[in-house]
Amino acid sequence: MPRAIRGVLIECEPAIKSIIVHLDSVNNDIIIEDLDEQHLVVKENMVHSLKQKLEERLRETYRPEEPLADSD
Repeated sequence: MPRAIRGVLIECEPAIKSIIVHLDSVNNDIIIEDLDEQHLVVKENMVHSLKQKLEERLRETYRPEEPLADSD
């Protein structure tokens, strides 16, 4: 008998979507349906965890620009 799974529609840039797909590839416990290049349906109970994982991943890759030093 079919079961219904509660999901949340996520709209994001393709770069963020690729990170989410990569995170899901470990346990296959986040994504319910991959709709197109900017939309995913993810499990409702995984949204908070997904946000935390994305923040961690973006912190790892984000390098703020350093101010240029004046050369005298």
